[in-house]
Amino acid sequence: MAEHDVDFFVIGGGSGGVRAARIAAGHGARVALAENYRLGGTCVVRGCVPKKLYAYASRFADDFADAAGFGWSVPQATFSWPTLVAAKEREVSRLSDIYHTNLVKSGVEIHACRASVVGPNLVRLSTGGQVTAKHILIATGSRPEQHPEIPGIDRSISSNEIFDLPVFPKRLLAIGSGYIALEFASVFARLGSAVTVVFRSDEILRGFDGDMRDGLTGALKEAGVVLRPRTLPTRIEPVADGLRVHLDDGTAVDVDQVLAATGRAPASRGLGLEEVGVKLDRFGAIEVDRFSTSTVPSIHAVGDVTNRVNLTPVAIREGHLLADMLFGGRDRAMNHDNVASAVFTTPEIGTVGLTEEEARVRFDLVDVYKTSFRPMKAVLSGRAERTVMKIVVDGVTDRVLGVHILGHDAGEMIQLVGIAMHVGATKTQFDETIAVHPTAAEELVTMRTRTARYAKGAGPGV
Repeated sequence: MAEHDVDFFVIGGGSGGVRAARIAAGHGARVALAENYRLGGTCVVRGCVPKKLYAYASRFADDFADAAGFGWSVPQATFSWPTLVAAKEREVSRLSDIYHTNLVKSGVEIHACRASVVGPNLVRLSTGGQVTAKHILIATGSRPEQHPEIPGIDRSISSNEIFDLPVFPKRLLAIGSGYIALEFASVFARLGSAVTVVFRSDEILRGFDGDMRDGLTGALKEAGVVLRPRTLPTRIEPVADGLRVHLDDGTAVDVDQVLAATGRAPASRGLGLEEVGVKLDRFGAIEVDRFSTSTVPSIHAVGDVTNRVNLTPVAIREGHLLADMLFGGRDRAMNHDNVASAVFTTPEIGTVGLTEEEARVRFDLVDVYKTSFRPMKAVLSGRAERTVMKIVVDGVTDRVLGVHILGHDAGEMIQLVGIAMHVGATKTQFDETIAVHPTAAEELVTMRTRTARYAKGAGPGV
């Protein structure tokens, strides 16, 4: 008789949890998984996938406008919000069903309910009953936070609800300056909404490279998004035709919806973790070692609930490596350096490695190569847009420290740059690579003139 009911119990059916469950089952482990919502997690159901679909939808507005410059006469285009929502839902349901099918094929037992931890090797199901497990994985992701705590904030919506609004908001106010607020601002402005973004800081996208922040600021304004830095709401109240948002500068904005996008928190509440000895940090993130094991050796965590690098592909890799370690005899720690990522505004931002600002703090000599140009398509379309690219280099070793792109398909480009960064490519190797012409990406291998050099503690010099 087995010592435990299962070898591996996964709490959370998002990308990281599902990957860990399937890999563990492939190694011969007896695996169970609990998910109380829909399989696929935030990314598939109400995050990355629907967001990208909505970004695609919004960009048709630009395509229709640009077509005339290329000889096309496009009839007056109309947009149907219900059609987009329904199409999104079909795709999300299809993907969620695939997750279910793959788990079943892998031999994973699925519990459609909440689960909590009541012991180092014991899980309680909300439907009744308990399951013992040799190892437990927490892969519950993160949840939106509705801040600031002001009167009427409960009238706002989060990124969970915005995908399925019954009526398209002709006026939208977003609170926050991070990528979630800005992605939705970009989408809804192009779909026809009057968008205002209010935020505490002086600039958008804290933590991103300065030139990317500046470039996106200009692009959002060009698209009609009203950016109001150093401004926060003080209360939200209902009015006859929507909501009135009072701001701390004494003004007010009337809108149809308020999106609170001021951050996400690890979804660790109510799981019984602290009661069994799992240490959480002050944000509620599960503290784990480099192999994703918590302070209780039998309890592990991957993905956003650990608040390391909060990206779906990172959660997937963490889950895969954990399952390999526990059941496949392979001890490989996750490398969180040089993880490429994208912001799906229009234009997109693609980034990997250190920003210029980070590099100048950490390295003795930093070389910067930067270019800004009008995309080829814009020459005929007449659109006022710029593509910005930057390469940050260690001036001593010539190793590329960071690459940052603002422009069309930046997300696609940065994935390939990420490979070069992963293997430690140098600026000389970038320069020796033959360009593909005519493309925007060729600029990455033709920027041979240094635009700035920074010695630690000194100003720039070229």
